[in-house]
Amino acid sequence: MTDRTSTAAATLDAGAPATNSPHVDAGDAGYSKDLKSRHVNMIAIGGAIGTGLFLGAGGRMAGAGPSLAIAYAVCGVFAFFVVRALGELVLYRPSSGAFVSYAREFMGEKGAFAAGWLYFLNWSTTAIADITAAATYAHFWAMFSDVPQWVLALIALAVVLTANLISVKYFGEMEFWFAIIKVAALVAFMLIGIFLVVTQHPVDGHTPGFSTITDSGGLFPVGMLPMLLVIQGVVFAYASVELCGVAAGETRNPEKIMPKAINSIMWRVGLFYVGSVVLLALLLPYTAYSDGQSPFVTVMDKLGVPGAAGVMNLVVLTAALSSLNSGLYSTGRILRSMAMSGSAPKFTGRMNKGQVPYGGILLTAGFGVLGVGLNYLMPGQAFEIVLNFASIGILGTWGMIMLCSLLFWHRSQDGRVTRPSYRLPWAPYTQIVTLLFLASVVVLMWWGGGVGRTTVMFLPLIAAALVGGWFVVRGRVNALAAERQDA
Repeated sequence: MTDRTSTAAATLDAGAPATNSPHVDAGDAGYSKDLKSRHVNMIAIGGAIGTGLFLGAGGRMAGAGPSLAIAYAVCGVFAFFVVRALGELVLYRPSSGAFVSYAREFMGEKGAFAAGWLYFLNWSTTAIADITAAATYAHFWAMFSDVPQWVLALIALAVVLTANLISVKYFGEMEFWFAIIKVAALVAFMLIGIFLVVTQHPVDGHTPGFSTITDSGGLFPVGMLPMLLVIQGVVFAYASVELCGVAAGETRNPEKIMPKAINSIMWRVGLFYVGSVVLLALLLPYTAYSDGQSPFVTVMDKLGVPGAAGVMNLVVLTAALSSLNSGLYSTGRILRSMAMSGSAPKFTGRMNKGQVPYGGILLTAGFGVLGVGLNYLMPGQAFEIVLNFASIGILGTWGMIMLCSLLFWHRSQDGRVTRPSYRLPWAPYTQIVTLLFLASVVVLMWWGGGVGRTTVMFLPLIAAALVGGWFVVRGRVNALAAERQDA
């Protein structure tokens, strides 16, 4: 057991676990613990503000109208439940393997295998979405308009990959400043938006206010069904909220830092996601937005302020690179945890001199290269295609987190574990309702047809790949488990 978890057990402060876990994850050894409180807090912010808002909100606003704010609010509540459940598990036992480590403890190696590879599906496809978004943003400027989208995507991947391989401290600093930029830009946009609404300053010939909504068909201009159908895309927007749980494994005193970081996610969701979408609806008719441009850039462009749209576009480009940076970071840690138990290729468990698990990072980046090819073949559809596949990975990851939380709660009822004082409220009903919500999102993806239905049709193939993959690795997994027991 690590010194950190032993110290946490001895501390027993307001957030510390009431008892220590007998489970030890071999993948937790070797990290530098260089992430500080400011890093984790900004990683939590950065995880809640990403490409899904900065780019995806434009197309979803055009498709669902102002009711998009309701979808963001509903999904935000369930995202908070997921990260709060993960937070309780982190306080019980911090681990760089996060929910994969908890799945191993509560569901066995099969559960850990499924959780880890679903998470990899999430981030390998999200990486493609991020480099696609970065290339799309770059095309905003005339100097890049003639550069093929796949070239810009490749450059984005190369830059972020290089930065991620240096050290976790460097990653933390990058995410800290990326998050500062994102938050500052959103705050500035919201202040400008509120000023425009209050002063009734025209935007592209429209007077901001509730009349912009009522004159364009109201809250549900195209009906309620489109709002329900965009939920799977909205779930993608919250894809990184679990990142702070992964970061706990490289954090000093996570029992003090994590509760504050997680608790603040809820008001950030309300302020930045729901608040900004409401402002977007008040400033321009929903028909003014499109899926080819960030809605924030659209507003600034319509205002006609020299350079304002370019600055906002630079900010959303930063957000895409930040998301890609986070994805490479988290999958590297998760894959190392899996490699140490035999459920991932051995090379993904290797670490460099900077104590960075470079093998897993390179594997995720390799799928990013496939995304470069997708941008070459289908530049106009690349983002939407990978977004749907990423949503499947996200739903699977969140489902695994809630299942682990539910099993943890059951074990606490018969005294096998003791829940920390920092808990998911209303358990076990919260876990059950969240799992039902996640299942309903899959149904909505099928119901909506198009790319979403095609994605759902791939579920049997994904399940078959997981089953087949397990039979390939189970011999090595069992052998390593036997070695740990004999040690």
